Amino acid sequence: MDMIDKLRELAARVERVRSRCVTEEGTKNALVMPFIQALGYDVFDPLQVVPEFTADVGIKKGEKVDYALLRDDKPIILFECKALGAKLDESKSSQLHRYFHTTSARFAILTDGVHYKLFTDLESPNLMDARPFLEFDLTRIDDRTANEIKKFSRELFDVDQILSSASTLKYVKGIRQSQGLLLLGLRERSAAKELDDDNNYPKDVDPQVIRPERPQQHIQWRTAL
Repeated sequence: MDMIDKLRELAARVERVRSRCVTEEGTKNALVMPFIQALGYDVFDPLQVVPEFTADVGIKKGEKVDYALLRDDKPIILFECKALGAKLDESKSSQLHRYFHTTSARFAILTDGVHYKLFTDLESPNLMDARPFLEFDLTRIDDRTANEIKKFSRELFDVDQILSSASTLKYVKGIRQSQGLLLLGLRERSAAKELDDDNNYPKDVDPQVIRPERPQQHIQWRTAL
């Protein structure tokens, strides 16, 4: 069974185990460890995977990240895990950020076992970027996302290749965000013009007073690969 088949098998398991993943430990055992295994790492070999990896931060000693994947006895990928369904917000990624700059790892993953956010240090060496270069939902992996995940497998792992892909993904993501915001602005201006062109306002009434307020629009962007 290749890596993609293993990930699909793991994705099919999510609904069956969801009720048992209310804690971080339950999530790690049911979903995160199998994900690491699908990447080709032996989670029971301390030369490949170290749970509760010590990442001392400044004066704080004994700080631990949930998993560190090793190559040549050095960490290459850090995992910070949360209970399934937990918000993977900035407070969680900032914790991972503190760990990141104390190790030699170039990649960090924040996950609740289903949702994954992958970070690196494209903006400043050895400082984890504030935003992930790749996000995905384990239950909705398409072929292009699968190809990106493959690069993190033990067999294919290559720092330079992944950094190159990460740079491209981040660049494309930025362009699409800009295009989306531009399109949103054009739509808003078009809608405003239509209202202005109605000419149905009494002459002594400011159109801005009676124009219905448009609710703020929030857009959540995901990397499209």
